[in-house]
Amino acid sequence: MSDMEQRSPLDEKPGGRPPGLGERLDAALTARGFTTRGLRVRAVVTAVVSVAVAAGVGVFLTDNLTNTFGPDSVCEGAVSADALNDALGPGTVSEQKFGDGHLRSGTAICMATVSYGMFGNNRSVTVELRKNSSLSVLADDTEARLFAASANGGAAGAAFDHRAWALLPGDCDSGLRVTVRSSGGDRPGARKLAGLSVSTANRIAMQRRCGSSPMPAPHELSEAGKERDLSPSATCGLPGLTVSATPQAPGLRETVTTATDPLWACRIHSSADPRSSATFTIGTDPRLLTPSTPDGEPGFGRARWVEPGEMVATCQGRPTYFRMDWSDFRDPVPDSDETWKQFLTAGGRAIGCEPIV
Repeated sequence: MSDMEQRSPLDEKPGGRPPGLGERLDAALTARGFTTRGLRVRAVVTAVVSVAVAAGVGVFLTDNLTNTFGPDSVCEGAVSADALNDALGPGTVSEQKFGDGHLRSGTAICMATVSYGMFGNNRSVTVELRKNSSLSVLADDTEARLFAASANGGAAGAAFDHRAWALLPGDCDSGLRVTVRSSGGDRPGARKLAGLSVSTANRIAMQRRCGSSPMPAPHELSEAGKERDLSPSATCGLPGLTVSATPQAPGLRETVTTATDPLWACRIHSSADPRSSATFTIGTDPRLLTPSTPDGEPGFGRARWVEPGEMVATCQGRPTYFRMDWSDFRDPVPDSDETWKQFLTAGGRAIGCEPIV
């Protein structure tokens, strides 16, 4: 075969100079049979439209599958879009606010949503800031997975598969905690919601100008409390706290947190009627509640009444709160001086408190 027969339209010109872009395009179209001007114009238009469609599809998918074009934060800046995507998965972030106040002041609630895909696969969490003056709102957290400040760089709170709460840093007002609660059937899991609650607590602390440094996401969660048979002489795992079954409440069961920091909680109920119950709660982190008045009524030993059903005592130099609640369950767990003394003694011993009674 001669050199002329082997030369392609795209080969170098005589003299070694490579062909220009226009010449190469002309040669490529000729090689593919586009030999007239009309055919060549049609081919170029088709190529341009294909590139534009591909670019449009890319933008559409990016907008529907990621938060590339979405906000960096929602809920007045209190919820990071990155933290929300970490907890709920990829997608576009949006918000819906409830109330005329502000999330950072605890006078409004915000719903943060992640939308994924063009068919509206939405996952949401509601976010709120609460100020607690009583342990009663935490008495049912017996199945929580707890994370303690000492093991998590100052982050403390509790988490479930569908909700979590985290305390604000120590130099913020006491009693403040951020709660995040997932909506719908999708449950992100305790660890992801714990991380989101701490991230939001950090951002709210920054807005309130408190908290010297951000708390890291919790890396250590306790096991969830599980229901078990009650031991009459060591109720809730506290030797010396005695509760006995009665004809009105046979087959007693209990659920106890597996850790004590920042909260310890136990729920007792009858297997015949799970709706009636009694709960014992100890708040071991001073940030849990707003400070009690120092001139409260004397209780037992060093403990003083904060309100009906709740006492405070100093443990290792910090205020620690003890609470008992009943729900038509006073026969097996009497509201008596003796029950209180047992609880203060056994509960205080379990958390390493100096003798109270």
